[in-house]
Amino acid sequence: MSSQLRKFYGLASVFALAGALAGCATYEKCGLEGCASDSKVTANVKSLFQQHSDLEANSIDVQTLNHVVYLNGMVANGLESEEAKSVALEAPGVTRVVNLLAVTK
Repeated sequence: MSSQLRKFYGLASVFALAGALAGCATYEKCGLEGCASDSKVTANVKSLFQQHSDLEANSIDVQTLNHVVYLNGMVANGLESEEAKSVALEAPGVTRVVNLLAVTK
């Protein structure tokens, strides 16, 4: 193998490795137990709920698994349910919201 070809393969290997390492640093590994940052996402959603006086924040349970937020509990009407979902989607790190809120009226 010529020295130029070896240099090319060496350089290509360096770029491939650098790209793989950057990907590892960028994307968090999530598994069956969720992501390490799920608790932070939950805290962000709860904090946003506290800022909206028209939401019964104490009656809404927030759980996060792999950046997907699950809303459980009871709300007064469909509008409050939709608002809770909308507010949750605003929180940093949320990829999707599953709205399981029951409407009492």
